[in-house]
Amino acid sequence: MILITGATGFVGNKLLNSLEGSVAAPSLHNATKEQIKQIIEESNADVIIHTAAIADTGVCENNPEASYHANVLIPQYLAESCQNRKLICFSSDQVYNGTSENGPYSENMANPANIYGKHKLEMEQRVLDILPSAIMLRAEWMYDMYSNKGNYFINLLNAKDSISFSSSMYRGVTYLKEVAENMENTISLPGGVYNFGSETTDSMYEITKQFLSIIKKEIDVLDCPPRHNLWMNCEKAHKYGIHFSNTLEGLICCAKDYKILK
Repeated sequence: MILITGATGFVGNKLLNSLEGSVAAPSLHNATKEQIKQIIEESNADVIIHTAAIADTGVCENNPEASYHANVLIPQYLAESCQNRKLICFSSDQVYNGTSENGPYSENMANPANIYGKHKLEMEQRVLDILPSAIMLRAEWMYDMYSNKGNYFINLLNAKDSISFSSSMYRGVTYLKEVAENMENTISLPGGVYNFGSETTDSMYEITKQFLSIIKKEIDVLDCPPRHNLWMNCEKAHKYGIHFSNTLEGLICCAKDYKILK
């Protein structure tokens, strides 16, 4: 059995509906260590996939205590309760937003600059200290056709006259469907940290122009000032059978799945 936290969220809900034998955990909002231990024990789950988080970087900056509880302490409590169970935690590419190099980044190059990234990196370290078999997935910006919040794909479809991305910013963007498709192999990974998602050799500006041309959406793509790269090298995960389409291929696949592109 697979227990999924954050099952009402963007990632968790997709996994819940895609993975056979998965069930939703109750909300872990402000949960105590004792409450989490009880949830894990009563679930009889062999695998716990932890997707719940406060992922809004602005919210984390404005309320670091809430971020620390959600993004560090809750995963730590899960690790302490998951002996003899497989724990998979979603981390973030934001752990690279303070690195001095341009990328692409391997797993040993993390240097976060914001509260969210710092808490995610601390979470990884605390969880692995407690449970070395745990898997930390440094996930990219993910998209799908349907979401309560905007994502890269939705933003492109909804753009009216223009949209802005930097020709100097490199970042993989990942189709959520492929995250779900990779979870079976992910469960079998050795414990540790993995960059997890689509790779790219083109800037966000170039990818945006290419994709809009493919779907025949005629709006201006403006080259805005550069932001820090969140550009990951996913070779480590590849060695264990984790494979994603590249960023542009994933966008095309999503457009075809939802009949935007034939």
